[in-house]
Amino acid sequence: KRNGMIGNIYSMGLALQALEATRKFYAPRQWDCAQAFSVVYTHDYQHPMAIAQVLPALVGRSYLDVAGLDCVATKDMSPSRQLPLSPMLGTHDVPRAPIQVHYSITNTLQGKHFHYSTSVTVPSGSTLLRVMEVAAEENPQTFSFQTEQTSWGPYVTSIHGLAASTDDRTYWQFLSAGDALDEGVGSYKPHDGEHIQAVFSTY
Repeated sequence: KRNGMIGNIYSMGLALQALEATRKFYAPRQWDCAQAFSVVYTHDYQHPMAIAQVLPALVGRSYLDVAGLDCVATKDMSPSRQLPLSPMLGTHDVPRAPIQVHYSITNTLQGKHFHYSTSVTVPSGSTLLRVMEVAAEENPQTFSFQTEQTSWGPYVTSIHGLAASTDDRTYWQFLSAGDALDEGVGSYKPHDGEHIQAVFSTY
């Protein structure tokens, strides 16, 4: 769906591995391999977990192939054969143009319903997490939030004092133009004038 996307950008790596590993069980044209891989090629992966899941698929392998590896044949490989690390580009001191991002939080599910909106200015290339931090700095009474660190990056557990709950099957969903974001708050980078909505939702 959506021009080759399988689920979202986080599920692409495992989905491609599964499709490759089970290739003999379905018709060759039942899914568009080239279209799915084009999504992977054009995405700038940032999280190590996502990279670890997509790399095997890029070489036509899956995690299942690990059981068949011959470690004895590779244990004597010289460290000198490793590729050198690329030098970091010195772009961290280059000033970035400011952008304005509209941010709103909405709850119509539990307790006292609320809807608050604000506009914040951040440097271009800032993550959604940074947008939320600036909003909370400017108006902590309204836009305070909490996160927990996961292997996929920060996960928003609470906004405006309203916490997600596995018992209630609730979570904070982030949307842009009505569509759910394909990346988490720690990696998604809003563009100038974009309206990001955090909506308390159920699954």
